Amino acid sequence: MELLTPRLRLREFVEDDWRATWPYESDPEVVRYQSNGIRTPEESLKYIQDSMATVLESPRRIHDLAVVLREDGRLIGRCGLKVVDFEQREGALWYVLDRSQWGQGYTSEASEAILGFGFGTLGLHRVWADCDPRNLGSVGVLRRLGFRLEAHFRENTFLKGEWCDSLIHAMLDREWAARPRK
Repeated sequence: MELLTPRLRLREFVEDDWRATWPYESDPEVVRYQSNGIRTPEESLKYIQDSMATVLESPRRIHDLAVVLREDGRLIGRCGLKVVDFEQREGALWYVLDRSQWGQGYTSEASEAILGFGFGTLGLHRVWADCDPRNLGSVGVLRRLGFRLEAHFRENTFLKGEWCDSLIHAMLDREWAARPRK
């Protein structure tokens, strides 16, 4: 599977990609609001191997793709979509990007591509994303994409030694289709 945008190529992971993912997965700022902590090289490799295994599932539930710059082929992050419920046609979006690439619109661009795949090819009805309200960058990405805030759960999860809030943003297929095009 491959998705192309003007600046990015979203592709399946290959085992050697852990060498590019580990630097950002070991950056405390990048993983600050993620459920996982800092990863070791071995943990990054295992994550890639687990992601590669999802390609063989039938039906495939997880589409976890490497985000690569088309200009130079450098892997800068990942963007994914999980079919949470096939019958309800519901999916969940996620993304993570190397800190050196923040603020350039890559997360929005990659997310737009995978949402197009989710609403188009997969025929999803609803896609949601969960983020920490302190993660202003992520909140901004979701709003730019056209997601609506559906819920603010207070101290609903205990992560990394503290109670954290969660914001649930969502979008329906008809909202995706009606959004303004750039």
